[in-house]
Amino acid sequence: MNLQSNDFELFGVPERFAQDRAALDARWKELQKEAHPDKFAAQGVAAQRVAMQWSVRINEAYQRLKDPLRRAAYLCELHGAPIQAHDNTAMPPAFLMQQMEWREALEDAATPAAVDALEDEVMQARKAGLARCEALIDQLGDYPTAAQQVRALMFIARFADDIDRRREQLGQ
Repeated sequence: MNLQSNDFELFGVPERFAQDRAALDARWKELQKEAHPDKFAAQGVAAQRVAMQWSVRINEAYQRLKDPLRRAAYLCELHGAPIQAHDNTAMPPAFLMQQMEWREALEDAATPAAVDALEDEVMQARKAGLARCEALIDQLGDYPTAAQQVRALMFIARFADDIDRRREQLGQ
């Protein structure tokens, strides 16, 4: 294992958006067994410390790779298209209009059924956005446009959290 490896190299998987979650899970378990600090107990404190660093590195990589949104953001960053979510909030007008409509619908949602319907719509938009990320990254190699799509998906993720809070307000 090399600390300079990117997450894909560390896990021995192709550097692409589409990933097999079961393969990632299995590889994570293998890597954790290899790097477990207890395995290095006889080699002293320094070896255990290095093993602990590896264990942390493996966990961080796994968290990025298993989450489609984080994986897309990571791929964009690796290919010179930083997400810059805090600095670059520019979005297409149609997307901004959709966000405003969703916000109004959420404010107006007075029943669990209304919240559920809105959530279904938002989850469909998320699914479509992730599919677009896959096409932009894996087929087109268009990382700047993928970065914009990742920013849109980040908005959607935050809005999904707002839906959960609304559901709690309604006592669901």
